Amino acid sequence: MVQSKAATVEEYLGELPDDRRDAVAEVREVILANLPEGYDEGMAWGMITYSVPLSRSGATYNGKPLGYVALASQKNYLSLYLTCVDGGREQEFRAEFEAAGHKLDMGRSCVRFKRVADLPLDVIGREVARYPVDEFLALATAARSTR
Repeated sequence: MVQSKAATVEEYLGELPDDRRDAVAEVREVILANLPEGYDEGMAWGMITYSVPLSRSGATYNGKPLGYVALASQKNYLSLYLTCVDGGREQEFRAEFEAAGHKLDMGRSCVRFKRVADLPLDVIGREVARYPVDEFLALATAARSTR
């Protein structure tokens, strides 16, 4: 799929072929069930995003809300972006993923998968639930100050 221009999550899901729509919807349910209060669901960069609203974070370097999790249908796979894994948690996340009996295909904070069965949804849910907004903002601020 070419990067979506959908303005809403419903519009985005409506663009997807049935098999991908079902997979994205199932992972989205896990995200929504575990997402700490205060994050907003929306569309950005052609994918479903879960981010800290600017009213909470203040201005960002690019004027966009601070991304926490994102979900997208790419050309050859589906992707789940977990910025909470980036910066120190990657090895622990890899170990949890593989201990659950799944092979991890991951780039920098991007988990690539073809089917929902490729994901340990309980591990994904725990990772999404890991950081309340204020804690995630503190981590993001600390990371920016070291650059």
